[in-house]
Amino acid sequence: MEAFYEELCKRMTKDGSILREEPMKKHTTFRVGGPAEYFVTVTSTEELSETITLCNRYDIPWYVLGNGSNVLVSDKGVRGVVLHLSGEFTQYEINEDIFKGKAEAVAGAGVLLSVFAIRIAKKGFTGFEFAAGIPGTVGGAVMMNAGAYGGEIKDCITKAEIITKDGERKILSAEELQLSYRHSILTEEKGVITRAWFSFTVNSKLYILSNIEILSRKRKEKQPLEFPSAGSTFKRPDGNFAGKLIMEAGLRGFQIGGAAVSEKHCGFVINKDNATAADIFALIQYIIKTVEETSKIRLEPEIKMLGDFSV
Repeated sequence: MEAFYEELCKRMTKDGSILREEPMKKHTTFRVGGPAEYFVTVTSTEELSETITLCNRYDIPWYVLGNGSNVLVSDKGVRGVVLHLSGEFTQYEINEDIFKGKAEAVAGAGVLLSVFAIRIAKKGFTGFEFAAGIPGTVGGAVMMNAGAYGGEIKDCITKAEIITKDGERKILSAEELQLSYRHSILTEEKGVITRAWFSFTVNSKLYILSNIEILSRKRKEKQPLEFPSAGSTFKRPDGNFAGKLIMEAGLRGFQIGGAAVSEKHCGFVINKDNATAADIFALIQYIIKTVEETSKIRLEPEIKMLGDFSV
């Protein structure tokens, strides 16, 4: 591992960084998680590709973390490398064509959805309002086809650049990304989104910003934003709603350790009182078991589990 570390250090630019045994609770919205063996911030596509290639050569597992908003990291931490995208990955560009009434935009995988959505809106283009309140990055959103309030990434994306598990750069069309409900080709084949291209249409700036404000109020009214969480904990089952099934199972407010089912919205598991990742994981498993017993429907977690959760 020391040979790997020394070679990794040689490949990093002055803007990149390598942290050892970095607490992941500092990088996840659940505010839990043990240390990452290596927490590596890369600032360019070349640096990312070289780091992945190096990990593969030394047989070191690697993972990519965006804003940490859709992940639960084990209290035991993560062995291997956790990659964080910065530098060129946090840049975006919007090209307007007023005569055609549309805009083409490209955003790096590390760009915050909220920042990008507001910028698009202030330019007078519509189609991304749904993303303004999603606490994630463009890369994570494309990977899982994030959506809210009737909108999804697949509605406006045109193509994306990825780094494959072997370190190769590729451009995939929207069709090749195979986007469906909380799914893309990268949920099955390991790789990294580096940037994505989108298309938006022109509309009244006042209307667009007003729509974002309406959606923001809905979130504040219906979601437990005052507690650390990873957003919606479970995927929506066909023809039903996870929150409704959890409530009907009598689990509103149910708590294991410091983790609880939100009383405001039962579809959210929250870190209510200094929860551990083990508390949250145990509660998720209990919810799945109880809902299946009461409704014969098995819920599937929307959040990704990273690390070892065995007892």
